[in-house]
Amino acid sequence: QVQLVESGGGLAQAGGSLRLSCAASGRTLSSYTMGWFRQAPGKEREFVARLTWTGFATYYADSVKGRFTISRNNAKTTVYLQMNSLRPDDTAVYYCAGRTAGASSYDYWGQGTQVTVSS
Repeated sequence: QVQLVESGGGLAQAGGSLRLSCAASGRTLSSYTMGWFRQAPGKEREFVARLTWTGFATYYADSVKGRFTISRNNAKTTVYLQMNSLRPDDTAVYYCAGRTAGASSYDYWGQGTQVTVSS
């Protein structure tokens, strides 16, 4: 079992930056593809970014490409989402999730952290 806990959310102004963290307990993330998702009020949850379990490949939603960066620490216990050039439409609850290598869906989810961007 892996427990995921997000932190780092808060209030930012448009054009500002925030860094979200997703800390894992129970085991390292070395064998998990990790993703960030977000859900804005009244909208469905959407994909934001993904880091493959090898740590060598990243994928981003078009809406955040060039502004957000997903990474993990060398100990493979924490995944980050660096968010730059924030916009009001980035406002959402952000969730990290883990997917076992080879699995088709995410097995583990964090509780979410609120990000609010003011104009």
